Amino acid sequence: MRKDRSPRSTQKRDVWCVAAMSAGVQGAIMENIIPPMPAKRALAALDQPAPAADIGPPKRISPKVRAATDAMVSGECKNITDAGAKVGLARESLSRALSVPHIAEHLRQKVLRHLAIHAARAGATKVELLDSSNEMARDRASTFVLGLAGIQPATSPSVNVNIEVKAGYVIDLSDDPAPMRTIP
Repeated sequence: MRKDRSPRSTQKRDVWCVAAMSAGVQGAIMENIIPPMPAKRALAALDQPAPAADIGPPKRISPKVRAATDAMVSGECKNITDAGAKVGLARESLSRALSVPHIAEHLRQKVLRHLAIHAARAGATKVELLDSSNEMARDRASTFVLGLAGIQPATSPSVNVNIEVKAGYVIDLSDDPAPMRTIP
């Protein structure tokens, strides 16, 4: 029969306590170790630029999905159902296609381009509203234009600490307990 060789068996073991070694001995050992020189291939890999994240040909977007995104961005179609019906796709199919990452990014880029083109026109409209006969429109346009220039009132209301309370309950949080008065 074999003897049990489990870790709990009664064999004599040498155990070294690293914490018991003096700091001077450890320091001397660590100072004498010289790390090996990296391989030339490893150093050459550092000189090369990182590979582009988008390797390979661009992913395909069907003509119907492109037409649907164009219709939504231009404002011809207000929702996915209308855009799908216009190009001959079911709402579910177009919705599923728009949730694919590269198609969602395509739609986002189209929206950003569309907004960038019309930003100049929107700015001109705000400037024209400064001369409007409607005082509320002039006020809002001037506030908007001044806000773009960095001139605007404080957005958060200020806090009033010394408020004189006339009615209701008063909670005294002071350190000195003052005699209580009861108002009839």
